[in-house]
Amino acid sequence: MEMVRGLTAVQLDQTAAVAPNADLVAWSRLGWSYSPSELADSLATLELLELRGFARPSESLVLFRAEMEAWPGTGPLLDWQEYRRDWVKANEGCRLDILERLRQDGPLIMRELPDTCVVPWKSSGWTNNRNVSQMLEFMIQRGDVAIAGRDGRDKLWDLATRVYPDEPVIPIEEARRIRDGQRLRSHGILRVRGESCPGEPLDAGVAGERAVVDGVRGEWRVDPELLDQPFAGRTALLSPLDRLVYDRKRILELFEFDYQLEMYKPVAKRRWGYFALPILHGDRLVGKVDATSDRKAGVFRVDAIHEDAPFSKTLSAAVHRELQDLANWLRLHLVVKS
Repeated sequence: MEMVRGLTAVQLDQTAAVAPNADLVAWSRLGWSYSPSELADSLATLELLELRGFARPSESLVLFRAEMEAWPGTGPLLDWQEYRRDWVKANEGCRLDILERLRQDGPLIMRELPDTCVVPWKSSGWTNNRNVSQMLEFMIQRGDVAIAGRDGRDKLWDLATRVYPDEPVIPIEEARRIRDGQRLRSHGILRVRGESCPGEPLDAGVAGERAVVDGVRGEWRVDPELLDQPFAGRTALLSPLDRLVYDRKRILELFEFDYQLEMYKPVAKRRWGYFALPILHGDRLVGKVDATSDRKAGVFRVDAIHEDAPFSKTLSAAVHRELQDLANWLRLHLVVKS
């Protein structure tokens, strides 16, 4: 819980090429002291809440309640916000049917909920005609429903009043200011404005103090309490979805580290691998590991270690120690391709 509070949120992505993101993020920081059962238990007991695709401390929910009440947004609405509002309004009967079903029998998985939409959800992507999943997405944004846990990989949905703590609503601007400050503290330095990102922003607003980064354009903000603090670096393997490296533009500008998640690219166009793990060494990002967990074979397979610059013997040894530790934690046999 202390780790999640420090990060403010941990993305709950189930892609397990190596391990699910939240588990890999925790292992990178806590090592052998972390067990995935801790995350599952914290979500089951609602110490952590699943919101916007992230695990968040339950006490942080109060910082989102005002936005829920203001759904689909404050001020003049954009076209896509109006479309969502109008679609939910047109299918008000379905929304009420879902609430009633949950009231009687919740928590339930999605396929146990009724689809009584009279206007299908239209999309050019994979969500086309997925009425219930879209309705639930908007209902969670509105604060109607909440994720009460999981049944395997399936989310368990219930009335928000049964899941969320009953606390006074913090005004929307104050809540955003607090969240901006927490986010900046977890990152140290962020842009004033970042690129749009679903679930969790990539910027700091006006939190902290103005900072200048030599050789990098744009406005930056820094948490002054983190300046001039002692630092002892180490070598770590990171999830591609770790918040430290999630903003690819930021790590390119600050660390001169070129990285993309290539799992959606054709094999022939990948430079580093399907789910390559960034390598952190001290205060530098120095390379990527192309690795996969083959659980059927009982093997943690490393196909390549990409060195952005040639590794010293000390760095190479540190990376191999981390790979062995990760394999041991996964309870798999390490195989490094020569």
